[in-house]
Order: sequence, then C-alpha cells, then structure tokens
Amino acid sequence: MLNRTTGIAVTAGVGLTLSTALLSTLSACGHDRHRVHAAADRTRQPSSARPTTRAPTRAAPSRAVDCAVARCVALTFDDGPGRHTERLLDLLRPTRARVTFFVVGRQVRPNAAVVRRIVAEGHEIGNHTWSHARLPGLSEEAIRAEIDRTQDAVHEAAGVRPRVFRPPYAVTDARVGRAAGLPQVMWSVDPMDWRPSGPGRRERMVDEIVRDTRPGDIVLLHDVHGPTVSAAPELVTRLRRKGYELVTVSDLFRGVPLRPGAPYRHRRAEEP
Repeated sequence: MLNRTTGIAVTAGVGLTLSTALLSTLSACGHDRHRVHAAADRTRQPSSARPTTRAPTRAAPSRAVDCAVARCVALTFDDGPGRHTERLLDLLRPTRARVTFFVVGRQVRPNAAVVRRIVAEGHEIGNHTWSHARLPGLSEEAIRAEIDRTQDAVHEAAGVRPRVFRPPYAVTDARVGRAAGLPQVMWSVDPMDWRPSGPGRRERMVDEIVRDTRPGDIVLLHDVHGPTVSAAPELVTRLRRKGYELVTVSDLFRGVPLRPGAPYRHRRAEEP
C-alpha cells in the first residue's frame, strides 16, 4: 500500500507548520542511503561572480486544462538532473505528458543542456535547494542561500526562475517557509521508488500508483532511479486510461493563489 502521507493535514491555501520528526519518515528523500549531503559552502555567490544569464528558453505550448474540472494528476521527479533525466525526457516526449522536475541546484550547471530541454519541452522546474540540505537546521541566511543559488543556476541555464519549492526530505517548518519565499509543494502519493528493485518491482510500483491515485494528487518520483524512469511510459498510459490529465504542478493549481511559504500536497475538487 502506498504511503499517502495521511499524517499531514495540509490542503491548498492552508499554511501549516510541519513536524520535522513526522515528515522526515515520509520520503525516499529522507532515506539515509539516498541522502545528498549538504555542501560545505552554503553562502550565496556574489552577483559579480555569476556567469551571464542565458536568454529565456522557449517553452513548448501546453494544452489548456482546467484542473478544477478535469481529472488532473501531477507527476513530480526529484533530485536531478542526473544521468537518467535525458532518457526520461526521451520517453515522455511521444506521450506529450507534462511533469515537474524538482532540481538540486548544484547539479544544474553540469547539466545545463538538459535543464534547457526540460523547459523547451513544456515541463516545469521546481526548486529543491542547492545541496539537498535539511533546512530547519540552518540559519535563515543559509536557507535563503540554498534557495537563491538554485534560482540563479536555473535562470542562468534556461532563463526561467522556479515558481515552486520542495524542501528536501519534506522536512520544513514556518521559519523555512518564510525564508524560502515560495510555495512549498509536497505530495500525496509516494510509491517509495527508492526501494531496491527486484523481479516485478516496476510493475508493482505502477500498479500501486494507478490504484491509489485520485484527481488532484501529486505523485513523488525520482529521476535519479533508472527503474522509475523506465516505468514512466506505462505509468502515463495507465493513468490516461483512467481519464487523468498529466499536468505540471503550476497547471494543477492554476486558478488557486499559492501563498509563499505555505505547504500544498494536492488539489481537491472542493478547493477553490
């Protein structure tokens, strides 16, 4: 059975302080084997040291979908860009599904061409901090640096700035929300795709996601895991058979004013 994060009573438009102890158990991002250690240097680069910003990448037009009416789902991929990200884009291109990539800032510049391609093909980029740090343990200045350096790296690579943010390990609090200054996007479906792969694991993961997903859900996945990437076409096909539209996070919440610092884990039909 999937971890649907039922322990967090967070809905769109409700700012709620999240418990560090509870949230740290929810995600693959909190699993010690897959922890990305914080960089030693968390200070923001002086503006004079930043490379010239690239002109905005022209994004592919997306279909207008009203997720207040349509059966929308947002697939999200964390911790890239990495060696599997371009293959994921190759697999998604013929499906015309739109997804959201929550990128780790220090991995953006080495993969700048992939970041530009993400934007050009109509997907969304979210901020997943510079070094995948546990933010509540940092000073507010260091938290802002984790966010700002990632914003700058994405802007430099693709000419856009992320509009949404996901705290690593889903560990956050009100102080992190204030310092980040962006809506905090969590998730409502977690297939724990970091678990060791074995015979039939990919098929079971897809079965679980399809079985437990409801309209308005946000699904947590990771493009750093090859089996997850390989499962993407089948997952898209099966969700569409159930009548779901695959949209970015921003498209999922279109028409809902997202408040900076507030946490969101799904959009339900009863919400504005």
